[in-house]
Amino acid sequence: MGEPGPTTPDRTWNDPPRNPEHDTADPSAHTAAPAPETTGTTRTPTNSASEPGRTDPDRHEDSPPRKASHDDTAEPSEHAEPSAHTEPSEHAADAASEATGPDRDDPGAGADGTPAKGDAASRGRGGEVVERRLHPVTPLRRAWAPVAVLVGWAVHDPDQAQRQLTRLTTTHLLIGLAVLIPAAALYGFLTWWFTHYAVTDTELRIRTGLLFRRTAHIRLERIQAIDVTQPLLARVAGVAKLKLDVIGTGKKDELAFLGAGEARALRAELLARAAGFAPETAHEVGEAPARQLLRVPPGVLAVSLLLTGATWGTLIAAAVVPTLLWLATHNLWTVLATALPLVGAAGASSAGRFVGEYDWTVAESPDGLRIDHGLLDRTHETVPPGRVQTVRLVEPLLWRRRRWVRVELDVAGSSNSVLLPVAPREIAESVVARVLPGVSVPPGPELTRPPRRAARCRPLWWRGHGLAVTDAVFAARYGLLRRSLALVPHAKVQSVRLTQGPWRRALRLADVHVDTGANKTVTARLRDAEEAAELLRSQAERSRTGRRDAPPDRWMA
Repeated sequence: MGEPGPTTPDRTWNDPPRNPEHDTADPSAHTAAPAPETTGTTRTPTNSASEPGRTDPDRHEDSPPRKASHDDTAEPSEHAEPSAHTEPSEHAADAASEATGPDRDDPGAGADGTPAKGDAASRGRGGEVVERRLHPVTPLRRAWAPVAVLVGWAVHDPDQAQRQLTRLTTTHLLIGLAVLIPAAALYGFLTWWFTHYAVTDTELRIRTGLLFRRTAHIRLERIQAIDVTQPLLARVAGVAKLKLDVIGTGKKDELAFLGAGEARALRAELLARAAGFAPETAHEVGEAPARQLLRVPPGVLAVSLLLTGATWGTLIAAAVVPTLLWLATHNLWTVLATALPLVGAAGASSAGRFVGEYDWTVAESPDGLRIDHGLLDRTHETVPPGRVQTVRLVEPLLWRRRRWVRVELDVAGSSNSVLLPVAPREIAESVVARVLPGVSVPPGPELTRPPRRAARCRPLWWRGHGLAVTDAVFAARYGLLRRSLALVPHAKVQSVRLTQGPWRRALRLADVHVDTGANKTVTARLRDAEEAAELLRSQAERSRTGRRDAPPDRWMA
């Protein structure tokens, strides 16, 4: 594994040459997502902008047709600081994509299904928007839908399905296959034929639908991240899937499948346009150069999974619980109903994680940190610049002698959650500095524990809590056996809350909750009541100052 920071004499993680041109990163900007008000809490709001992770009310898939406008702009929050430098996409409350009705009202197509007039960047001869189709192998993927319906019916009513199968003769089976296979092939072909996408100056349009047409308008400035994934069969066929994280949407839009080269070229073009490159030259920019920071060796990953308590816990449960149930009931169906989920959980926590996190590579580029991983299904992800709300350094008990940590992320509007599956602490801290510029991880001695009277609330476990507040970050630690240190930059704090139950009021203790733009909360537990009240006031002021001084974040800045 390569180390982006200073080298150590005894490390075995190869480090590529440093490039000074890539050693800069833009400080993060604020993403708004206020936490909901709860009864019995004291709240000091720091921003009232809309939540980026919530589904936007303008994105109606079944709404009446509406004409899309390329002049739409997002209104900034009325409570934003006048001098704050924020991107419109950060505080936008309208949708990242819209759905329209029939094609006669679709701004991307005419009544006869031909492309309509559009932006100059995507116009072909005659000024028409150039619409493109997916890869020709896509019908093979979509042809499984009719088969999946039959399988779902059989699973839903297995007794009825078994009776029907026993009545079928060989002739009936052949006739059924002769009808089902062409029908599935026709369905796959038609869904592929009626799916188009086009890139304009301001948006990506995806038009789908055989009977009911749907057109998604994805504004380029609201794209959080673009991931390229290749399942095993897709890798064999040379195709890839493009997934887009967009502000204001609950799920990812995707284009499946494109040629592997075409997917990477389209990703580079979309990021270039989102970064502000001229539409005429965006397709010529190509993928931004990347410099590898580190790679997790497969042997290290395997050892880390063996030293994780969750792996052994699920394996023991999968072996012991079904055995006890068999001895108690002698009912095979009860044992199978219990054993199958336990075996699946055990496999997911051990072999599944190894397959998914195999060959984990982190590289640095102008459009963010790029992550490549996967043994069977290969995934190419990007940690977008300025969107990281929280960084967590997780340290299981058996990892501490080796000084290994796992780095997890909370990213606004994105599902990317792991930055490093396992790495030495020094290397992990240097990578965190790339994600959160200007932020350093507070060492353990700087984390102050709760007062000793907190042991009356949580005997023994109170020792696992700690708190440190620096000029750049709010850091809270929790957990005794599996420690987790959460780092929240002050500019990412949406609101601060203080809570006290009856027992904690009697002990003069309180919890301070910090809400972030990723709809997550970091809590400093069991603090002295006076300390918590002062922290509530000071943290709100730090958050306002942090947002005011934070420069904007841009793709490929």
